[in-house]
Amino acid sequence: SSRVLGPWLSLSCKFLRKLEAIMVVADSNVSLTLTGNGDVLEPTDGIIGIGSGGDYALAAARALIDVPGLTAEEIARKSMNIAADICIYSNHNFTIESLGTTSAPSSSSPSQTPASPTTP
Repeated sequence: SSRVLGPWLSLSCKFLRKLEAIMVVADSNVSLTLTGNGDVLEPTDGIIGIGSGGDYALAAARALIDVPGLTAEEIARKSMNIAADICIYSNHNFTIESLGTTSAPSSSSPSQTPASPTTP
């Protein structure tokens, strides 16, 4: 089996050496871009755009950041839609994953979510 995988492994390793990966990590205080080369980049304004339409989405987000009443998710959605309208390599198929905020537990009883009213 090593004779069969040998040529494939050498070919795939050649391509993997050129693989460029970018990941964005953020919390409520900081946004960072992690590159495949090991660089950690922090934007001056906290707004990051990556991918083929990233520059378009970044420009749109910077324009929308000062619009009162827009949440971060609304800005992200609008920015990505604008990028998808402009960039031929982007589309309108995207997924937004957001994590809820957590707060330190209080010293009193645990918080409870009130039950929603039921209709008879």
